[in-house]
Amino acid sequence: MKTNFRLLLFVVLFIGLIGCDRITKIVAKKELQGKGSYTYFHDTIRLVYVENTGAFLSLGADWSDGVSNVVFIGVPLIFLLLLAIYVIKNRNNTNMLVYLAMIFIFSGGMGNLIDRILYHRHVTDFLNFGIGNVRTGILNLADTYVTAGVALMLLFYITEKKVAVKETV
Repeated sequence: MKTNFRLLLFVVLFIGLIGCDRITKIVAKKELQGKGSYTYFHDTIRLVYVENTGAFLSLGADWSDGVSNVVFIGVPLIFLLLLAIYVIKNRNNTNMLVYLAMIFIFSGGMGNLIDRILYHRHVTDFLNFGIGNVRTGILNLADTYVTAGVALMLLFYITEKKVAVKETV
């Protein structure tokens, strides 16, 4: 039963997360493209449409198609396929928090990879967070999934380390 639940959880979360990412990118393209930015909550959230051909903060945006395709499509595709195989094979031997973290990382990576494949390296970004001049780069839901996954992993390993230290004392 546990095996089937975890596999179902993987599939449902993946489809749901990818669906939300795709829908928000489609809406952003339709409603924000060619328009200025919209601000909410005293400018802590900005909605602005950009297409990114690079990675975080446009790193590599000016690379040639060949290099960019290898670095931004080929390598992530291999990594994500290996991650999916690992997550599915080890679903019953993995802490639930780590399992969820890996699903979030996989889904976020796939969300942006889908954009890169469908739109010739262009990833739709539209979210910007901050206070005053302290702001994030412009990102999308897939980016937040990866960030949430990494945060969950860190949370797990920090709490596990504290538990291990208490047990040795």
